[in-house]
Amino acid sequence: MSKYWSDLVHRLTPYVPGEQPKLSRLIKLNTNENPYPPSPAVIEALQLELGDGLRLYPDPNSDRLKGAIAGLFGLDSSQVFVGNGSDEVLAHAFQALLKHDRPILFPDITYSFYPVYCGLYDIDYRTVPLDEDMAIRVGDYRAPNGGIVLPNPNAPTGRLLGLDAIGQLLAAHPDSVVAIDEAYIDFGGESAVALIDRHPNLLVIQTLSKSRSLAGLRVGYALAQPHLIEALERVKGSFNSYPLDRLAAAGATAALQDRAYFEQTRNKVMDTREWLREALEQRGFQVIPSAANFLFARHPRHDAAELARFLRDRHIVVRHFRLPRIEQYLRITVGRDDECRALVDALDQL
Repeated sequence: MSKYWSDLVHRLTPYVPGEQPKLSRLIKLNTNENPYPPSPAVIEALQLELGDGLRLYPDPNSDRLKGAIAGLFGLDSSQVFVGNGSDEVLAHAFQALLKHDRPILFPDITYSFYPVYCGLYDIDYRTVPLDEDMAIRVGDYRAPNGGIVLPNPNAPTGRLLGLDAIGQLLAAHPDSVVAIDEAYIDFGGESAVALIDRHPNLLVIQTLSKSRSLAGLRVGYALAQPHLIEALERVKGSFNSYPLDRLAAAGATAALQDRAYFEQTRNKVMDTREWLREALEQRGFQVIPSAANFLFARHPRHDAAELARFLRDRHIVVRHFRLPRIEQYLRITVGRDDECRALVDALDQL
């Protein structure tokens, strides 16, 4: 019955998220979820929020959460925007800041939601190839553009771009918004938030889904100078005046305030990542340097799709992309130590 669809819907190619299989005894290393539970403070905050207050609308501005984010980064609340996960924040950014006459630029191998948003909002775009080492070269982004979007670390490669390079990019494009998508920055990188005061064209986007173990609550935020935040707020106010519910705002605030738990769990993930990288390289894998909570690896003697099937038969799920340039790579989420050992033990059976 697609005759009822609009022309726009006919043209769309929706984003396909990583599989969420419903198998028992599964080691799930395919969607970059944190292997550790949220801070106990989050559970306590959620329990306190349950009650009569749920019949009332939440704070439309999420002032308490914005205050916690601003305090974490030494910013003013006017420099903070919040939304339902970083995907919604990105969606508002594409509408509010990246929809111009010139095409926007982003890497050819990157988060596949970017071209989806371009299709949804009728935004022209051009992809810029990564180099042969799967790295972003900021010099390749010198073309006229309506904006630039870069994940840092990039996904699915995990490679990190230094702040000096990001500063060069911002300086080279003073009339374009440069959006830095930092979903994985807490696993080994330095945030571009430090550059906000010097660059009025910088938008930094982060999420609590990864390093704060809150993928199930859907909380993301953007940081920038107030004039960029105002543009996002104008779009949000024209779309959904109550984006974050009471539970999400309370849980996110508690997660941000428990700095000790955050440091403990992210360091565990980084330590396990390095152990897994070494184990894979000892077994002949070529592993791209990663500053994220996943590894991107290929084996010169084993087809990636066959490896993924082999592991799935042993109840271990990893991500395989059937895309040009990366069809022989697997993206492997860093799980708990026992899960990563099980992955290595399964590979040893080959």
